[in-house]
Amino acid sequence: MSQLPYRPKAGEIPTNPGVYRFRDAEGRVLYVGKAKNLRARLSNYFAPLYSLHERTRRMVTTAASVEWTVVPSDIDSLQLEYMWIKEFDPPFNVRYKDDKSYPFMAITLADEAPRVIVTRNPKIRGAKYFGPYPKVWAVHDTIDLMIKVFPIRTCSDSSYKKAMASGRPCFPGQIGRCGGPCSMKVTIEEHRAIVNDFVAFMSGGDQRFAKELTSRMKEASAAMDYESAAHYRDRLQAIDAVLGKSALVLASDTDADLFGIAEDELAATVQHFVVRGGRVRGVRATTIEKEIDISGAELVDQVLQRTYGDADAGDIPRQVLVPELPDDADQLEAWLRERRGRPVTLQVAQRGRKSDLLKTATLNAQQALMLHKTRRTSDYVARSQALTDLQEALGMTEAPLRIECFDVSHLSGTNVVASMVVFEDGLPRKDQYRSFGVAETTDDTDSMYQVLTRRLAYLDRPDEIEPETVGGAIVAAPDSDEATADGEVVTARKRPRFAYRPQLLVVDGGQPQVAAAARALADAGHEEIALCGIAKRLEEVWLPGEEYPVILPRTSEALYLLQRLRDEAHRFAIVHQRKRRKRDINSVLAEVPGLGDARIKALLRHFGSVSALKEASPDEITALPGIGPTLAEAIHAHLAR
Repeated sequence: MSQLPYRPKAGEIPTNPGVYRFRDAEGRVLYVGKAKNLRARLSNYFAPLYSLHERTRRMVTTAASVEWTVVPSDIDSLQLEYMWIKEFDPPFNVRYKDDKSYPFMAITLADEAPRVIVTRNPKIRGAKYFGPYPKVWAVHDTIDLMIKVFPIRTCSDSSYKKAMASGRPCFPGQIGRCGGPCSMKVTIEEHRAIVNDFVAFMSGGDQRFAKELTSRMKEASAAMDYESAAHYRDRLQAIDAVLGKSALVLASDTDADLFGIAEDELAATVQHFVVRGGRVRGVRATTIEKEIDISGAELVDQVLQRTYGDADAGDIPRQVLVPELPDDADQLEAWLRERRGRPVTLQVAQRGRKSDLLKTATLNAQQALMLHKTRRTSDYVARSQALTDLQEALGMTEAPLRIECFDVSHLSGTNVVASMVVFEDGLPRKDQYRSFGVAETTDDTDSMYQVLTRRLAYLDRPDEIEPETVGGAIVAAPDSDEATADGEVVTARKRPRFAYRPQLLVVDGGQPQVAAAARALADAGHEEIALCGIAKRLEEVWLPGEEYPVILPRTSEALYLLQRLRDEAHRFAIVHQRKRRKRDINSVLAEVPGLGDARIKALLRHFGSVSALKEASPDEITALPGIGPTLAEAIHAHLAR
């Protein structure tokens, strides 16, 4: 069915900019989006269902109606979209989860006498936050140095009230650790001025304070007021110590926010580097769960709206650096400029130190995404839920306590290898991983059939010798019908684990790979083993003989487990392929007189494999530094033999 009953007629949808909402039969808002041209944008959702991304298809088929609101400009649509997403929290829009594992420095500006504290609570009313910091001690060290320069309150609210009522300084005030009014050294108004300086310094105004203190120190010294000069000197040293803990990565007048983003089909992580005065003042980490398919540019759009939608003008920098510009970059820039009250530029860092810092933020985002998925998989409750969900989704009679996942990797038909990774109770069993050498072919389905046929053969002979792995490649016992890798003679040992029967086989791929695996199970007489494939493009789960895939919810623990299996199998196959390629070229080229390790490495980097090197002419080989015509002829002749 390509038509949806609630689809408006083409002429009914205006071509103006606006915001649209999909609702379900109960009137709940499922998705909110904006468009420069409502008719052009909504027509994408009403294309034939088979052409839609699977999760977009699920959204439009769940919806029972669509409505839109026309606005005067693109900036108005951006603001209205943000407001409605906050109000309705639509399930198909991206969902944000802030990383609350890191501590912040907070100044409680809403208090009569604000204090500085270390907290993990991001919702203190009226508080100004700095950070987060990687370790609690890092926050305490910064505070210890800062209160030497800006002596503000550090005591608890109860100590402050008791001191103000009794007229006796709080205990931190008695030992010089609290500079608030409770110490009886400053008034509430004077303390508020020091607090404002504290906030201004942490927000990037360090150069102004350093210059002021230096000037005062020189004036006091000239007036022979050495006690005051020493006081200013100590405060300067404290400022230098604080700045020493925050590396200067950009020019000292740089105020910028950098967003590193890593994503897969279902989730994304954002690393927001806050740079003030050329220094990284904090890093904010966010995990995003995606429901419908959105591009990287659309994701940047959503991240910026969410970051600056409720931000104070002082929290919006002069420059915002992102991995790629959204389609409405001009409107976003104008919106940020309007909120800040001063110019704001939105751009992609192309080169230089800003580009390097953006790459660092992106690398951190990639690691955070990997950690996020690993935590989801390794958590006991999540693992139990994943196995239960898999059992139900795949129609299995028992939970798949042992799962084996297979992936085939090759380079244009050469160096074909396959990997088998094993998860038991939802956790990887790396001691039971196996790699297979496969005859060179460009047909992934034939390779998958070969590998599974060889693996399933061991289920029928559990008492026989299990194959060893040499350098990651599977090597059979001398009396078996398997060929040994590279002709090496290996003494096999008995390890019955390879004969353990899995409850579920997972293959990396869609219908063709699943069909090949099903054929291998049928030929081996083991159709009792459940089988599925996971296709990377849409994260669809395919079952043998089925016309349509199983679509697991985006938050499904089962889907995270399957992704982890697939990614681990792919990683293991690539690692073995690289080792094998390197071993092949080293073993072949080491026989050439005059060719040492350095030149072999250069050949490996340039050609990648012996097969590619065989096809190269002597002139092409000579193009490498350090290899002359005579040596190139010797290499070519040796490979020809």
